[in-house]
Amino acid sequence: MTVQNGRELLAIPGPTTVPDEVLSAMHRPAVDLYSGEIISVTMSCISDLKKIIRTRSEPFLYAANGHGAWEAALVNCLSRGDRVLALQSGMFGGAWAEMAEVLGLDVEVLTAAPRRAISPDAVSDRLRADREHRIKAVLAVQIDTAAGIVNDVPALRQAVTDAGHPALFMVDTIASLACMPFEMDAWGVDVTVAGSQKGLMTPPGLAFVAAGERARAAHRHADLVTRYWDWSFREGDEHYQKYCGTAPEHLMFGLRRALDMLLEEGLEHVFRRHALLADATRAAVERWAEGGAFGFNVLEPVERSNSVTTLRFDETDPQRVIDFCRERCGVVLGIGIGPELSGRAIRIAHMGHVNAAMTLGVLGAFETALTALGIPHGKSGVAEAATSLGGALAVVPMA
Repeated sequence: MTVQNGRELLAIPGPTTVPDEVLSAMHRPAVDLYSGEIISVTMSCISDLKKIIRTRSEPFLYAANGHGAWEAALVNCLSRGDRVLALQSGMFGGAWAEMAEVLGLDVEVLTAAPRRAISPDAVSDRLRADREHRIKAVLAVQIDTAAGIVNDVPALRQAVTDAGHPALFMVDTIASLACMPFEMDAWGVDVTVAGSQKGLMTPPGLAFVAAGERARAAHRHADLVTRYWDWSFREGDEHYQKYCGTAPEHLMFGLRRALDMLLEEGLEHVFRRHALLADATRAAVERWAEGGAFGFNVLEPVERSNSVTTLRFDETDPQRVIDFCRERCGVVLGIGIGPELSGRAIRIAHMGHVNAAMTLGVLGAFETALTALGIPHGKSGVAEAATSLGGALAVVPMA
C-alpha cells in the first residue's frame, strides 16, 4: 500500500520545483534569434539579474550549468600558473578547486574545521603570510549544498581586506542567490557565479557570471580565456554574441517569468520566506534528533543554511528513508553526496518555489517514514515545525 499518488513533492537542493507559470512561459514556439522579442527578453533579464545580484555590472549569460560558471570566472580573470586559494567547507569548494587545477592553475585549498564554515581569521592569516601576493584569487562558496553550510561572505571579504591583499574575491552563489541576502557591490565581491536551477526557479541550463571592475581589469591580461567563455566577445555589438551563438530561447522565456515572480514578491519577502521555512525544518530535525539515530551535519546553528538542511546518520541506512518517502509517500529527498556524506546523509531542501504546505508536507512524509521504519526519533517533529511557523507568523498581520 502506498499514498504516493498525486503530485510528487521535490525536496532536493537542485534542480528545484519549477513553477507552473515558468513552465507555461516556456511552452511556446521559438522566435527569430537575431531581432525582436528575444533581444528584449535578453536585455530585460540582464537588467533584473543586476537587481537580484545587487550589482551595477551587467552579468554574462551562458548556456551552461554552475560548473560552466566556475570555469568562466576562472578563465576570464587568470593566467596559467596563477595561484588561487580555494575555501573548502563542504564538497563544492573542493570541486571548484579541482576545476582550477585542471585549467593549469596553482591551487591551494584552505579547509574548514570538520562540519564548520570557513574561518575568516584563517583566511586573513593565510593571506598575510602571502607577502609576495602570489595568490591571485580567493574562491568561496556562500552555501554548500552537500554539507548544508553557509559561509559568511561579508566576513570573508573583510578578511581579505584586513590582510591588505589584492587577490580577487570570487563567490559561488549557486545555492544562495534569491534564497538569502547577497550584495555583490556593497560586500566587495569581484566575481559572482550563479545558476538558474535553484533559487531562480528555472530549469537547469543557464549560468550567470557578474564581474566587477577589478575582475574586468584582470580579464585584459588573462591568458586562459577561450572564445566560448570570453567576456570581451560576449560584449560585442551583435545580440548572438551574448550567447556565443544561438540563444537558449526557451530557458530565457522561463527565466523572464521567474524573475518577474521574485520581484513581484519582493526580495526581502523571498529571503524571509526561506528563513521561516528553514527554521521550521530545523525545529523538526532538532526534535527528531532526540532519538539518537541522526542529527544535524552542521555543528553550529548559525552556520546552517536557509536553502538545505543536511542530516547525518550514524548507523541507520538513510537510503531506507529516502526510498520510503519516494515510493510510499511521493516525496523526493536529496541523497548525501561527497566523500564525507555519501551513503550517510539525507538533504531536505527548502529553497526556490516552496511554501509552508510543501515544507510541512515533506516533513510529514519524513516523520511518517521514521515511524513506519521503526527508526528511533523524538516525537512530534512536525508539530514543532508548525509551532515555529505559527509563532513567526502570529505577529504578521494578514493582508
